[in-house]
Amino acid sequence: MRLVIAMMSHETNTFSTVPTPLSRFSRGNTFPIPLEGEEVAVAYRDTGTAVGAFIQLAEKEGAEISFPIAAGAWPSGPVDDEAYVYMTDKICGAVEAGCDGVLLQLHGAMVTQSLEDGEGALLLRLRAIAPEIRIAVSLDMHTNMYPAIVENADIVAGYQTYPHIDVYETGLRVGRAFFGMIRGDTSPTMAWGNRPMLPHVMRQGTDDSPNREIQEMARQMEVDGALCASFFTGFPHADIRLAGSSAVVVTDGDIRLAEHLRDQLLDLAWSKRHAFVYEIEPLEESLRRATVMEEEGPIILLDHYDNAASGGSMDTMAVLKAILDAELEEVAVFAICDPDAVEYLISVGIGNEVSLLLGGRTDMPSIGLIGEPLEVSGRVRLISDGRFRNIGPMGKGVMNNMGPTVVLDTGKVEIVVVSTQQEPNDFACFHSLGIDPLAKRFIMLKSRIHWRAGFREIASQVIDCAGVGVCTSDYSTLDFKNVRRPVFPLDEELQPVSTR
Repeated sequence: MRLVIAMMSHETNTFSTVPTPLSRFSRGNTFPIPLEGEEVAVAYRDTGTAVGAFIQLAEKEGAEISFPIAAGAWPSGPVDDEAYVYMTDKICGAVEAGCDGVLLQLHGAMVTQSLEDGEGALLLRLRAIAPEIRIAVSLDMHTNMYPAIVENADIVAGYQTYPHIDVYETGLRVGRAFFGMIRGDTSPTMAWGNRPMLPHVMRQGTDDSPNREIQEMARQMEVDGALCASFFTGFPHADIRLAGSSAVVVTDGDIRLAEHLRDQLLDLAWSKRHAFVYEIEPLEESLRRATVMEEEGPIILLDHYDNAASGGSMDTMAVLKAILDAELEEVAVFAICDPDAVEYLISVGIGNEVSLLLGGRTDMPSIGLIGEPLEVSGRVRLISDGRFRNIGPMGKGVMNNMGPTVVLDTGKVEIVVVSTQQEPNDFACFHSLGIDPLAKRFIMLKSRIHWRAGFREIASQVIDCAGVGVCTSDYSTLDFKNVRRPVFPLDEELQPVSTR
């Protein structure tokens, strides 16, 4: 048996001005292109990824494996067409060379300079190359589902946790259904549908209602016999026609059952749509609450408008400025992305004092904002190459690369300054820089939900800080032009019409 295993993963924030060239997909590597060939196996075997699960299952089956590419990038603006062609040509070339099946770790919300549905276009190409080939796909919970994805794959399933600590387990779910199909033990059939709703990302966590109950329903469906059941919250910061929530259910040859289960997931989500609306607290009130808290243990301050895992530039300074103005002490900040500042701080050298304009390099015309740097003074405490490996539970064993990185210590606040965006979802992002989060009174994270994977257990309190950025939860500031209308909550009352 010859299989193709590949990854092409990007969540596109169409409001973001952060560019997405091919080099961005080399995340964790020291080279400016994604991993290919046996390098993929070395990097992803025994990791908490879907590719890691695919490798484990395929090797158990004694399969011969081709690894055309493993490309993953932090969310940002639309993917460069040149990068998209490079990645998809690699995957299609491997299938053209001949194989019995394809296992893909995709995202489901990739928008390119030319395409609303990057994953669907890839699957269409694969189906044209090899009409009878078996294709199985793992997707992120934030998939914006398009028909071409489901219509050109045999098995589709998505993560059931947010933060996404079940990426590996999703690979197992997809892979086991795939190999059952290959052996002839099952005959997968899929039903999919969607609802016109854009749940706020800050209300999508699976520790919280209503997504907790929806994902529990999906898991129970699999316990009761469905091969895979997935509810996709969708990614609302993509101004594309079918942005929003959807569901896919895979059964063993029973399309009516698949449709019934799909509708159960969609109907539950629609009935809870108002619970997916996030109420914003003004930043001034958030910081006022922080200054009077007396809890022991770290207090998490979430700069959730500027999150790398949702396409943020990670260089807006409003929340950090508020922290400095409030004179909070014993603070660790992760992170400000400012490669020019990193270069300058490295030239200043460890142990030396410095004043500089930090951050604010990125203009955000989509929300009418111009970057505003902040003057900061402190001591260069540490210089690092920025590489670290996740401890887990999210992305366990995966290598990350922040680029050259500096810790700037103001005396009250330790600021991590990085050269490329990095989501703070793992203790290692601090430990690799000699910072102990447990020793801090406050931890400022540019994150929305993924921080919970690494830091929830140590947090005494969590304060959402509405700064500025293209990950804003204020939909009124986003100029939606392409998303289907009416859609909730942009349009308050409407009928739950499904588009398939």
